[in-house]
Amino acid sequence: MTATALKTGHVGINVTDLPRSVAFYREIFGLGLIGEKTEGEDRFAFLGDDDIVLALWEQSEGAFDTRRPGLHHLSFEAPDIETVRRAEAALKAAGVELYYDGVVPHGEGAASGGVFFTDPDGTRLEIYAPTGADTAPAPVKGAPTCGFF
Repeated sequence: MTATALKTGHVGINVTDLPRSVAFYREIFGLGLIGEKTEGEDRFAFLGDDDIVLALWEQSEGAFDTRRPGLHHLSFEAPDIETVRRAEAALKAAGVELYYDGVVPHGEGAASGGVFFTDPDGTRLEIYAPTGADTAPAPVKGAPTCGFF
């Protein structure tokens, strides 16, 4: 088997409060609820459309630690920059703090870019489009914006 035969199936994220995280991902990303177990131990939820995109597992305490090995950030590609701008408006309406001031490019001179933020447990997230973000200056010099520097 070659790596090109593989694609990402879904991403599992540990969360501290399942109902809060389900509400966040459904509101911000528009993901449907495929299935969940909310009673007793081993609480989880599967979110997506026809396919599972995220599996949320309530089995954590504390907050996402960027200093530990593991996930750096989770990125979602939007079809166009207007979709990213709508996501930015939804994030601001929900009171989510953005890392940078609105939609920004991935780097100096890059057409791709988006918005960068965290979920309620501090997991770093990105919503971006391949083109259309080159109307703002890159907020980080000499490194990719998605590095969350």
